Amino acid sequence: MYDCTFRVLFWGLFMGVCRAEENTVLCEMLGSPEVPLLTKKGDITIGGAFSIHSQISKPPFSLTHTPEPLTCSRINLREFRFAKTMIFAIEEINNSSTLLPNISVGYKIFDSCGSTLPSTRAVMGLINGQERTAEKTCSSHSSVHVIIGASESSSTIVMLQICGTFQIPVISHFATCACLSNRKDYPSFFRTIPSDYYQSRALAKLVKYFGWTWVGAVRSDNDYGNNGMATFITAASQEGVCVEYSEAISRTDSSEEVARVIEVIRSGSARVLIAFLAQGEMDILLEEALKQNLTGLQWMGSESWITASHLATKRYSGILTGSLGFTIRKAKIAGLREFLLQFWETVFGCSFQSRLPGQIQCSGSEKLEDINNPFTDVSQLRISNNVYKAVYAVAHAMHNLLNCGQSAKIVKHLQDVNFTLQSGERVYFDENGDPSATYELVNWQKNQAGDIIFVAVGSYDASLPNERQLAMNGINITWKPLSVCSESCPPGFRQAAIKGKPICCFSCIACAAGEISSTNMCLPCPLECWSNEDRSHCVPKVIEFLSFGETMGGLLAAFSLFGASLTLAVSCVFFRFRHTPLVKASNSELSFLLLFSLTLCFLCSLTFIGEPTEWSCMLRHTAFGASFALCMSCILAKTITVVIAFKATRPAKTVPQCSAALQRTSVLSCTLLQLLICVLWLIFAPPFPYKNTVHATEKIILECNLGSPLGFWAVLGYIGLLSLLCFILAFLSRKLPDNFNEAKFITFSMLIFCAVWVTFIPAYVSSPGKFTVAVEIFAILASSFGLFFSIFAPKCYILLVKPERNTKRHMMGRNH
Repeated sequence: MYDCTFRVLFWGLFMGVCRAEENTVLCEMLGSPEVPLLTKKGDITIGGAFSIHSQISKPPFSLTHTPEPLTCSRINLREFRFAKTMIFAIEEINNSSTLLPNISVGYKIFDSCGSTLPSTRAVMGLINGQERTAEKTCSSHSSVHVIIGASESSSTIVMLQICGTFQIPVISHFATCACLSNRKDYPSFFRTIPSDYYQSRALAKLVKYFGWTWVGAVRSDNDYGNNGMATFITAASQEGVCVEYSEAISRTDSSEEVARVIEVIRSGSARVLIAFLAQGEMDILLEEALKQNLTGLQWMGSESWITASHLATKRYSGILTGSLGFTIRKAKIAGLREFLLQFWETVFGCSFQSRLPGQIQCSGSEKLEDINNPFTDVSQLRISNNVYKAVYAVAHAMHNLLNCGQSAKIVKHLQDVNFTLQSGERVYFDENGDPSATYELVNWQKNQAGDIIFVAVGSYDASLPNERQLAMNGINITWKPLSVCSESCPPGFRQAAIKGKPICCFSCIACAAGEISSTNMCLPCPLECWSNEDRSHCVPKVIEFLSFGETMGGLLAAFSLFGASLTLAVSCVFFRFRHTPLVKASNSELSFLLLFSLTLCFLCSLTFIGEPTEWSCMLRHTAFGASFALCMSCILAKTITVVIAFKATRPAKTVPQCSAALQRTSVLSCTLLQLLICVLWLIFAPPFPYKNTVHATEKIILECNLGSPLGFWAVLGYIGLLSLLCFILAFLSRKLPDNFNEAKFITFSMLIFCAVWVTFIPAYVSSPGKFTVAVEIFAILASSFGLFFSIFAPKCYILLVKPERNTKRHMMGRNH
């Protein structure tokens, strides 16, 4: 048996068989060889596969008869320009004295018809050549060194599955499926257009940029559309964008199926349509949209059609005006337009020589400069520039390889190419055979003449940090209204998911007090802040304390000063009548000391008003404790004096007096004990200013923390103990025989004092905020006024109104 390698073409188009004839192994092709549309011989041959026709008729297949040949129709002038651009680049290289000198470059260009079946025929034609018999061995070299094409991802995948076995490199100018970046499956694939992985993510970012969170999607039902849309949906969900529907169409679908897709788009609520379509599918979709008058949509296009000039006509202007999409940057290729203008017969559809039936004879009077079609239009050289770069990449790789024609080495040298075109553009491939992912954002706008033009309004660079990848250049954009499932929640509301619907469909729920709306949720404000009225911002909480400026604080301060003034006035009166019997009988020394202490009691309430500070907090409680302790000590000394005076056995003509030294000692000792309690309180746990945010959540109450509640209640309890002793002694001596028994007034004053402070305790505990302080001040003033009026009002009445009673006889009474 002879070792023989077979080349197999699907669907029985070609088949190699081996036979031995006179000791020579021959491989013979079954069927007819494929003939290229354009060809030129050279030392190096570059293959090309372009969708020069965009429509294909599928013949019926039979197991008993030879299949009829495929028929391609509907010429695509844009694709034909790509093929001519490849020839132009090869001619430039052949005329170059520095790149591949003394080596001619030839080409074989086939029509893939934009479909997988003709692409299979094309790649087999490129590999097999036109010879029907291969001598010596069936594993002879391919007729081409590198293949440029195809324009569709699915066609490119089919070509790679066949020529990849022979390690023939394929460089695509337009196949963008992210699946082709898999080096394990496609080790000899390169492309000069970025992967759809980046374009799909760029589209998702663009949709999010405009605030469109509710979109529809339609895609080509092939590798290009399915992979690109899958990447977009994943990226869109990460951006918080929801896809209402996702439909797929193919150029071979029936008109009823295309009409059904248009009906789905029409009935959907999304006003933004992501069209990840190849040109063939875009053409049939637009025709049906035109029939059904589908308008009012914001079209977002992929690079396959977003700069297709044959779509930018007035026929489709009502549908596509305002379209947005990413495409590769346009470029200029010097001399290309002049080269294309030489192709007279193709543009005018005529011939100078042919006399075939139906063939138009060229008159020679046609003006090519007046023709404006996709073939001669070089204003938007984007994909054509990709073809141009691909040819030069092959030339540079072959130049480095020189005359070594092994395909595996061609792949290695293609991977290593790194050069700069005359235009200044750098050409290289990454480890996956992809170029750098940079796009231009174009917007379909109308000019003054009413024609649609492609305006660059932004860019996308995948190599930049995520937040800087999408950039706008400030040009006004033509676009349609917003497309959302649910309107954005107003300030102060958060989104709440609706059961059974996507996350982009939601209801709005008001944020609670103290929370603000942020990124579709409610966030609590910091401890010292509160939400504003519409709950959109956190503002500093209202600081509350009893101040002199407010009504309540001002009134309490006025009463405090009024009480202090009264005590001073009474002190003046007592000083004026200090030698009279009434003042002497009242123990003038203790009376003046009591008036002084009452003055302090009135004034100490002022320390409770105003913003609490470290010093004011310590002063207010110690001043309160010391002044009232002094006051109660004086009253207690007066009560003891009265009791001793009237209980002692004395001559009837004398008024017995308690020892002055004993009075001073009792007052001093009682006051010093209170001061000792205050000092211990300040040393171990002094009061301090405190921001109370617990009692009222919407405001901060500035108050004095007691530090040690035990200290506070010890001070208050000591005052209560002194007042209780005064009350008991005064009550016991209330019926002593004289006309002016001071014990009666002291008893009454102690009843008022005790009633005030017993009432104060529950009111103090239950009062909120600044009212706690107001209650304490009120208790101080009430008890001070009670003591003052109970003890000194009767004496002032006699001194000022009834001076005839101010006599020794009257003071003694008839019992004395």
